[in-house]
Amino acid sequence: MPFAVVLILLVVGSVVFHIYSQNYEWWFTDLASNWGMVDFTVDITLYVTGFIFVAVNLFMAYCVIKFRYKKGARAAYEPENKKLESWLTGLTSVGVAAMLTPGLFVWADFVDVPEDAHVVEAVGQQWHWTFRLPGEDGRLGEVDAERITDDNPFGMDPEDPNGRDDVLVYNGEVHIPIDKPVKFLLRSKDVLHDFAVAQFRVKMDLVPGMNTFLWLTPTKTGRFEILCEELCGIAHYTMRGAVIVDDPDDYDTWLANQSTYHDLNTAPAGNPEAGAAQYTVCATCHGQQGEGIAAMNAPKIAGQSAWYLKRQLINYKRGIRGTQEGDVYGAQMIGMAAMLADEQAVDNVVAHIRTFPDNAVASTIDGDVVNGRKHYKICAYCHGGNGMGIQAMNAPRAAGMSDWYMARQLQNFKDDIRGGHPQDYNGKQMGFMADNLHDEQAIQDVIAYINTL
Repeated sequence: MPFAVVLILLVVGSVVFHIYSQNYEWWFTDLASNWGMVDFTVDITLYVTGFIFVAVNLFMAYCVIKFRYKKGARAAYEPENKKLESWLTGLTSVGVAAMLTPGLFVWADFVDVPEDAHVVEAVGQQWHWTFRLPGEDGRLGEVDAERITDDNPFGMDPEDPNGRDDVLVYNGEVHIPIDKPVKFLLRSKDVLHDFAVAQFRVKMDLVPGMNTFLWLTPTKTGRFEILCEELCGIAHYTMRGAVIVDDPDDYDTWLANQSTYHDLNTAPAGNPEAGAAQYTVCATCHGQQGEGIAAMNAPKIAGQSAWYLKRQLINYKRGIRGTQEGDVYGAQMIGMAAMLADEQAVDNVVAHIRTFPDNAVASTIDGDVVNGRKHYKICAYCHGGNGMGIQAMNAPRAAGMSDWYMARQLQNFKDDIRGGHPQDYNGKQMGFMADNLHDEQAIQDVIAYINTL
């Protein structure tokens, strides 16, 4: 009898919990696309399985009560009951059909992409997203994994004229117009990924060696987070991006400000001689040879990767870095970066920095190197076993750089002082990873190990 009571309470509690918890955040997000049929299909599945859950458990409770032990009672042996079997088979068939049939209609729509769909290619890689859009010719250029390099991360074919006007988006944020069908072509560079935006209700795996797709018509403007919902490696949970749904005018403005493959290939290289004059202001804090001056809270920049230096200067200019509360030294850099008038000026000063000798800096942090080596195993996936950084992973050089600065930045990542801007996807990723260092001692230990590289 107690077991029957528990079963009944389980059913009643589950139903009550379902009714009174529908306003909680872990329920479905608001629908922001045309795929309301997906919600309808999920609801049908919930109610069919919910009915079975209630019916089976109440039937079990009924059986426990009705056929509980009674002195002198004997059980009847009935191995066959065609009537009962027919009912069970029929009800099961109806339930399964009710769950599967709506999904077949959804799938029929899912594979039938409108001919006028706006095309966006989403490229997944451990552990970030990039995007490509066709240019004025409306056609994407040919790509090949064998052509992928640091300078050609999409694997573009330089001989294909269709690719010259392709719009290349090298960060985790892409814009699409509202109320127009959009087809996302999905491509992976390495392992299985999954492109998922909860508000859009449709998702699809990215499979190495093949192209997959999904389509939708966005119905609400706003920023919607992209998640990878396929376990793709140690930093799987940090692989974030965003789809921005814009009004037509805002979308056209955004698109006009993006660079094409041709633009990137023909952009002039940085001029170190021109950069020398622009670096004069930087030298006050970072030193004449980029060696860094701890008293000025300015780290060593000589020997750092050019792509990383450029990204950080651009982030300062755009307010992506240095605007978070508590980032005192980052705020100082905003004003300094603003003195570089445009991207060409940034390229020039970075080119000049790259001419500096890469002299070693003195270590200032002591820690348990053995323990730090254990912590660094996670860091090595992106920053490399030798700490020299991996551009494809968006991970800068750590070995041989200012250790006090790295310790400060790790703490800033942990405290959301750095990486809190919605467009700082790499910083946000580092915030997640820095949380693996549970206290200040762990930070000291991992920095001490990096000093040995």
